[in-house]
Amino acid sequence: MQVTTIGIDLAKHVFQVHGVDAAGVAIIRRKLRRSEVIGFFAKLAPTVIGLEACATSHHWARALLALGHQVRLIPPAYVKPFVKRQKNDAADAEAICEAVSRPSMRFVPVKSAEQQGVLVLHRTRDLLIRQRTMLANAFRAHLAEFGIVEKLGAAGLESLIAQVEADASNEAPKVAREALRLVAGQIHDTQSRIAEIDKRIVAWHRSNEVSRRLETIPGIGPIIASAIASTTTDPGLFTSGRQFSAWLGLVPRQHSSGGKERLRGITKQGDPYIRRLLIIGATAVLRFARRRAPTAAWTSRLLARRPPLVVAVALANKMARIAWAIMKRGTSYRAPMAA
Repeated sequence: MQVTTIGIDLAKHVFQVHGVDAAGVAIIRRKLRRSEVIGFFAKLAPTVIGLEACATSHHWARALLALGHQVRLIPPAYVKPFVKRQKNDAADAEAICEAVSRPSMRFVPVKSAEQQGVLVLHRTRDLLIRQRTMLANAFRAHLAEFGIVEKLGAAGLESLIAQVEADASNEAPKVAREALRLVAGQIHDTQSRIAEIDKRIVAWHRSNEVSRRLETIPGIGPIIASAIASTTTDPGLFTSGRQFSAWLGLVPRQHSSGGKERLRGITKQGDPYIRRLLIIGATAVLRFARRRAPTAAWTSRLLARRPPLVVAVALANKMARIAWAIMKRGTSYRAPMAA
C-alpha cells in the first residue's frame, strides 16, 4: 500500500512515526532511533511529511527535503487539538499526521542553515545581555550594602568599577573588593563578547540586501533589520501587513461575541524577540525624534490621549506593517509627504 502522509514526533533519541494511505488508514506505526531516520525515509517514495515546528525541526526538514519528500512544519499549538485523549509519542505523531492533511492548516517555512546561523548570533547576544544585566545588578547591590551608590546607567557602573579596582571604596572591606573585582572582570569580558557579536551581525546585515532595505525604516537599525530578515523566510506567506503584525503578536487580542467587538491588550503571540526589539525601536523614535519623525503628527495625537508605552506599541505595530510591505514589494522606505 502507498503511504501518502506521515507524521513524525521529534525527540532526542527515539522518534515516533505514523503513516497513512490515501484512505486515511494507518499503515505505519513504529519507533525509529536517531541513526535510523535517514535510512528509513530514503527507502520511501516521496510523500508529505509533517513535523512540529520545535527544536531541531528545521534541521530534519532540510534533511528530508534533500531526500525528495514534501516537508511541512506545523506550529505545536495547531497540533494540540488533534491529540486524542492521553498524550504520548504515538498519539502526538498521529495528531501531526492528521493536522498536516487539513486544507486550512498554516505552516512554518523551513529556514536555511544561514538564517539559523544569524539567529544563533541574535540568541547568543540576547543571552549575554541578560547575563551582563545580572552581573551589573549584583555588583551594584553588593556595593550598596556598604553605602556605595552611583547613578544609573553605564557611566555610573563604570564609576563603581573604577572605585573598586583603585581601592577607593574604603567602606568596602578588602575581602569584598577581591570578590567584586572578579565580577567587574566578568562584566568587561561579557561586554567585549557582546561587541564582537554586534560586529558579526552588522557584517551580515551589510551583505544582505533585504536587511539593508529594512534599515531605512525609522527606528530600525542593523540589529532589528537582520533579525527580521533572518526570521521571515517568505513574506508572501502573509496576505497583508496586519497579518504579519499579528504573527508578531502586536495586534489587539479579541474577545468578541454576539456581534459586539471587544479588543484588549496585544496578543503577545509569535516571536517575542522581534516584538521586543520593535517596541524598543519605537520607544527610541518617540524619545529622540518625536517632532522630527515622519509619524510625528500621528504619534502626537496618540500621546495626547494614551500613555507613552501604548503609543510605542502602536508605533511598533506600524513599523512591522511597513517592514512587511518593504520585504514584499522589494522597495525601500519612503517618508510620507507632509500635509
